[in-house]
Amino acid sequence: MSKTVRYELDLNNLPPLTDAQRAEIKALSDMPDSEIDYSGIPPLSDAFWKNAVRNPFYKPTKTMTTVRVDSDVLAWLKSQGKGYHTRINAILRAAMLRAIR
Repeated sequence: MSKTVRYELDLNNLPPLTDAQRAEIKALSDMPDSEIDYSGIPPLSDAFWKNAVRNPFYKPTKTMTTVRVDSDVLAWLKSQGKGYHTRINAILRAAMLRAIR
């Protein structure tokens, strides 16, 4: 017999915070950065970020849409082989990330 307890949380309908939780959040937000103890957290060096990888479990949601694309662009995408929708998304994501930076 499994003793696993599952609990579903509706992020759009969260339970209200208790007075104690509100007080704790207020105390933390009022605390100056100089009083935060970082001793238990190792510093993240450039070497760490160089070897960092995206969370393999992260999967963004997909939204169906209709887009008009020039015929020659679509022909080029399809000529690359199967998966042209994925390639379109990768191209758009790269452009988005460049614009954000």
